[in-house]
Amino acid sequence: MSNTSHPFVGFGLGLRTCYFEEILATQPKVDWFEIISENYFVDGGKPWHYLAQIKEQYPIVMHGVSMSIGSTSEINFSYLDSLKKTINRVDPLWISDHLCFSSLGDFNSHDLLPMPYTEEALSHLTERLNIVQDYLQRPLILENVSSYLTYQASQMSEWEFLSELHNRTQCQFLLDINNIYVSARNHDFAPETFLNAIPEKAIAQIHLAGHSDFGSHIIDTHDQPICDHVWQLFKDFAKKRGPINTMIERDDNFPPFKELMAELDHARSLVPKSWSIHDFT
Repeated sequence: MSNTSHPFVGFGLGLRTCYFEEILATQPKVDWFEIISENYFVDGGKPWHYLAQIKEQYPIVMHGVSMSIGSTSEINFSYLDSLKKTINRVDPLWISDHLCFSSLGDFNSHDLLPMPYTEEALSHLTERLNIVQDYLQRPLILENVSSYLTYQASQMSEWEFLSELHNRTQCQFLLDINNIYVSARNHDFAPETFLNAIPEKAIAQIHLAGHSDFGSHIIDTHDQPICDHVWQLFKDFAKKRGPINTMIERDDNFPPFKELMAELDHARSLVPKSWSIHDFT
């Protein structure tokens, strides 16, 4: 399946259960919401009850956490079948998952592990990505993960790996700028080098999130406000690129909804006016 560019629809938030009722009651000025795909694999219940109402008012995108597309195990078609049924029911603007592996056979790491950046891994991913996209009949956007380990076998940098994967498959990426910052701190490289190396046409979406800083290392916990370094990276990146769908991601230690809206409005304030699709002032 060929990949197509996704239109710019603005600035979104991750849709989390603790905010369902407030979103419906207040109809906040959010351009779109992103759901965690696996949370909607089972029919019925609270998630579907609220999503059915929210998606009548807002565009929805789907973001998965369990595909493990980089695994060397056989592709899990049972998982893909559940995903495809959910896609057909939600009708999202686009779908994404992580460029990583998290399982091998019956073993699950319960973490999103980076790939070794090798020619062999590129060929492996290219084949699996084509199979998955053909099965889903949808392009799959891939997100860079935060990294706490490296491989001696790696033959290139992560940004070179992503760029070459795009060259081979025309796939697009969800650039998580916080993940890039986390990996840069942990592995001592300049995050700007990563960001500047990815072709503009290869970027479909941006995630902005927080992390926990332990001094010697930082962890992508998504339970803190976005730090100044990540905001600055986003601001500088936005100046150089055309409009890219951008989302605030929070997965734990949930603040009052107004604090997420303040972060979303701050993201809007940092980008060129050419990114605007409407005026919320």
